[in-house]
Formats: sequence, structure tokens, C-alpha cells
Amino acid sequence: MLLKNDHELVSPSPMEEATVSHGSLELPVEILTDILSMLEIPDLLRAGCVCSSWHTAYTILLSSGLYKRQQTPCLFYTSKSAGDDAAFLYSLAEKRVYKLTLPEPLIRSMYLIGSSNGWLVTADERSELHIVNPITGEQIALPSVTTIEQVKPIFDDLGSVQECELMQYYGEEEIGDPYVLTLDKLRDKLYVKAFVFSDASMGRYIVVLIHNPICQLSFALEGDSKWTWLPPGADYEDCIYVDGLLYAITCLGGIHAFDVTGPAVLRKVIMEDMRQYGYERMYIVEAPSGDLLQVLRDQNVANGNTPERDRLQVTMETRKIMIYKVGMAAKELLKVSTLDEYVLFLGYSQSLCLSVQEYPQLKANHVYLTDDDRDVAFWNTVVAIYVLSTWKITAKKKSWLLSHGVTGQLQFG
Repeated sequence: MLLKNDHELVSPSPMEEATVSHGSLELPVEILTDILSMLEIPDLLRAGCVCSSWHTAYTILLSSGLYKRQQTPCLFYTSKSAGDDAAFLYSLAEKRVYKLTLPEPLIRSMYLIGSSNGWLVTADERSELHIVNPITGEQIALPSVTTIEQVKPIFDDLGSVQECELMQYYGEEEIGDPYVLTLDKLRDKLYVKAFVFSDASMGRYIVVLIHNPICQLSFALEGDSKWTWLPPGADYEDCIYVDGLLYAITCLGGIHAFDVTGPAVLRKVIMEDMRQYGYERMYIVEAPSGDLLQVLRDQNVANGNTPERDRLQVTMETRKIMIYKVGMAAKELLKVSTLDEYVLFLGYSQSLCLSVQEYPQLKANHVYLTDDDRDVAFWNTVVAIYVLSTWKITAKKKSWLLSHGVTGQLQFG
């Protein structure tokens, strides 16, 4: 395979491959995989296209799960004009676009509800969840939507799921009457945001789901056949997984921790709700120093508030970003005025805080943003870059959500 001028991957002819390989020193596959494992994705893709032996090492590296190098985040998006099976990656490291061809089910028929560690989390037309690796094309089905606590399947005469009843409760409190949805409409009402985390101590992955009613939490460990509900909390907006603990932040700034590795999952309140009203978008991020950061994003509709506006024309405008260091022992927030050498990524994907020393292509003391208002982000997403010290937008581009990293093989069910 080779890269065309528009950076699309194509297969080489036998003559091209022979020309590249002729006279070259054949390295053992083990050494080649060690070398390739140090490359970022664009360089890895190119290296895998050099010749058959390099492509073999490239394939072994991805399929074995040995490729663990952290990546400079890429922007993933689709384009209607490119076809239903095509997607694009914009490399922030290279400032170049790569076209990808993904297998069925067609990516444009799916809802994207999250991105982390190189995986996209998607919901298909029957509201079933999958994780997709846009680099390798690997797709893995997650536990069925009918195993989520608040979803009750309704079967037809042949025993197939025809509709679902969405129960309206959290913890032990009922908040309304249940209502029935067809499978293609269930994903509109149920899913909010999803994450894929790696637990090195267990050697497996965890998928965490924020879902309705009222933004509750459920999770599935690799190998699980059903979702596990995490009552009694609600109103969650973001999650992070650190040292075996799942941390979740509420819309009012409360932070809860869950140990999901034991036989019984218990919730520990790290910090009570810090405000009475939740107008800002809330994020929780781990800094490279190990500190937990609470980030508030004040945003509003940028192009009017008339009820007649087309949702495809709606964009959100971020007016201010506020960052606080979480004092775990004292249960207090310490305001952060500058990120110094750090950079934030916020949006409809896993929240990240990276160091420009490790990722020199990024801009220090900047925040990279995508829309993450659920009703807007599904249809029309704008990515922007903020200078933290001046609250100023330095760039805007219409696109989708951020992907970070590449992972190995996963198995559910």
C-alpha cells in the first residue's frame, strides 16, 4: 500500500513493491515491530506500505495489541460528498488529512457518542452499541442495549425485539411514566456520552456509558455480556479512569469515585456539588502531573435563538473557560490561571490534558474545543482553539470529534 497525493491509502503494483524491496536488508519481524511501535499513526501507516515484510510487521503490531504509543490527537469527521463508507482523520501533528474507508455498518448511518484511546463508540440503527477503530477498521459489538437497567425490551410474536420501554427512574426515585420507543428512535433519547478506558492492572478495557434518564452511569468490562448500572447518582457530564478508580463529575461540580473492579461497586463522594445551578459544561481531566482538574465551559448558541432555526445551522459559542485543581484531601477547588506547558482537549470525546514537551506539535496554554452540546454535536460540530490567558479564539473549523491513541483487541460477551 502507498499514499496518494490526497493521502488516501492504495495498494502498490508488484513492480513498485519489487523496486522498493530490491537490495534492502531484511530485518527480523521482531525488530521491525519494535521500530514501528515507536511511530505515530501517520508514520506507522506509511511504514506499513513500504514493502511486504514491513506490512507484515505492521499487521502483527496492530493485531497483537502491542502498539501502545500515545498519539497526538487527531480530528475524525465524515463528509456526505465522500460517500457513506468514508471518513477522514486530520493529523494535528502533520496538519494533513487522511481518508479512511471503513467497513459496514456504514459510518454515516451510525451515531457517534464518544471517542477515547483510539476507539469511536457508535450506536447503530437498532440502537446497539459498537466500538470502532478507524485505523484498523476493527468493529466490536458491546453488550445489548436491552441489558441497560432502564431499558425493557418488547417482543413481537416471533420473539424478536420490536420496541423498547424506557423506564423513568434513577436510584429508587421515579421521575415519570415510562414510554415506548422504536429501536431506531431509542438512541435519540437514551445515549449521552461514552468512554473506553484501559485498566493495566486487570489487563482489560472498560466501557463507561452516560445515559438517560437524567444522565446516569453504566459500565461493561471486557468480556461482560450485559451493562452494570451505577446507582444512585445522576446528572453526570464527564468521566475519567485513574489508578483503578472511575471518577465522574456532575453538572453541579460534584465528583464521585467508583471502584468497578470488585464484586460490589461502591460510590465514594470525593466532592459535594459546588453550585446550585448548572449552566456551564463540566469536565474532569487528569493532568500529566497527576492532579485532577475540574474544567467549566461557559457557552451559548452563537447564531440566534429563534425556534424556527434549522438544527443543521446551529453552532455553539464558548465564551469562557475556567479551570480548577481539585484538592482531594481538603475537598476544595484551587483556581488555575494558566496551563503553562499543558494543553486541554474538550468536546464530545474523552477529555485530555497533555504536555507540549511530549507533544511538541501542540500549542502550550491552549484549549482545543469541539461542540459537545448533544443536540448540536450530532449534526453540526465546530472545532475551535482557545488561548487560555486571553480567552481568544485563534482558529475555527467545522468538523467532528477528537480521537486519541490506538488500542489492541477487545472482546465483549
